[in-house]
Amino acid sequence: MNDLEKMRSGRWLHAVTPEIGEALRRAEELCFRLNQLPPSHREEREAIIRRLFGRVGSDITLHSPFHCDFGEQITVGDHFVGNFNLTILDEAPVRIGNHVYIGPNVGIYTVHHALLAEQRNAGIMQSLPVEIHDNVWIGGHAVIMRGVTIGQGAVIGAGSVVTHDIPPQVVAAGNPCRVLRPITEADRIAQTELD
Repeated sequence: MNDLEKMRSGRWLHAVTPEIGEALRRAEELCFRLNQLPPSHREEREAIIRRLFGRVGSDITLHSPFHCDFGEQITVGDHFVGNFNLTILDEAPVRIGNHVYIGPNVGIYTVHHALLAEQRNAGIMQSLPVEIHDNVWIGGHAVIMRGVTIGQGAVIGAGSVVTHDIPPQVVAAGNPCRVLRPITEADRIAQTELD
């Protein structure tokens, strides 16, 4: 098992290795190129995103600036929107479903460093995957922590820090994020309000 495979497996490891360093540099270079392109260069931007991410669906929007650690561990489904200043630290896989909308300044973090300074300074870390199911909306400035799954149709309020799994079809918010209520038919916006 190589260093990247160990990192993805959820094991504690010394993450300061040439192999991991090279993968980080690759992603940093691609992010830099992406962030230098104007929004009007849609085809070039999409080509970089497809090189950077592990899998990309159709009809995606990713506003700059965008930052990630590896990129290859990120998968996004169809009709994805990542707003300005999205940061994904993808030491473990980050799987994002279809019709997911992520607000500005959101962070998704799969990595956890050792608590003892001596071990942290030596590069000891662990990573756990994040999964965001279909039809999720994540409000601006939210933080999604390692090992979290956000259920289908959930809405995460702005500024939330999500440290535990969130069930489907709920509004959740706060620090730490907690379920506030289910999403129901009563939340439907009346047609008269749309005209």
